Amino acid sequence: MKRTGMILSAIAVSALLISSCRKEPLNDMTEEESRIYVTNYDEKADFTTYKTFSIVDSVAVISNRDSKKELTDYDVKLLGNLKASMQARGYTLVDKSAKPDLALNVSRINTTQSSISYNPGYWTGWPGYWDTGYWGYPGWDYWFPSYYTVFRYNERSVAIDMVDLKNAPKDNNQLTAVWNAMLRGTGVWNSGNLDAMIKAIFDQSAYLKASGN
Repeated sequence: MKRTGMILSAIAVSALLISSCRKEPLNDMTEEESRIYVTNYDEKADFTTYKTFSIVDSVAVISNRDSKKELTDYDVKLLGNLKASMQARGYTLVDKSAKPDLALNVSRINTTQSSISYNPGYWTGWPGYWDTGYWGYPGWDYWFPSYYTVFRYNERSVAIDMVDLKNAPKDNNQLTAVWNAMLRGTGVWNSGNLDAMIKAIFDQSAYLKASGN
């Protein structure tokens, strides 16, 4: 069974709570207030039993069109922050050839969604609509002609997956992910936000610590 945690900034929560008093409160949110950090973990996992970890040497970049690996300045800082955070929790960083207990995979996801909707139009006459007689046309009706609406949006996010290598099963080829985090919202691909974002996901993952910490 997995348990999920999610952090929104306090201002973002307040904006949602008073949405009935303000018109379109989300339009006034800052980039920081828009970001959401979601973490999941396996309740059966005892994180104090793990001692070592390794992390990928580059970041997978996944889009609707293709996937590739990159190591931009952003990626270097992202991987560095994750290493430091894991070490601060008592885990020892080792090379992947040293048979680490845990493996960290890191991905940047760039998704563009498009959709087209068709509205065939609609007619009035339902209770509550103004009677056309008010405008001097008693007994008339009015309608909206059909139209198409095109929606298109782009979302960038970061996914971090922690895989259990220590307890890899011998009877099948399936590894278990014991923790993962998703960073979503405006500015998640901005390196200036990385310190705060990585701190947020580890702050809400207090269970993530080695023995003695």
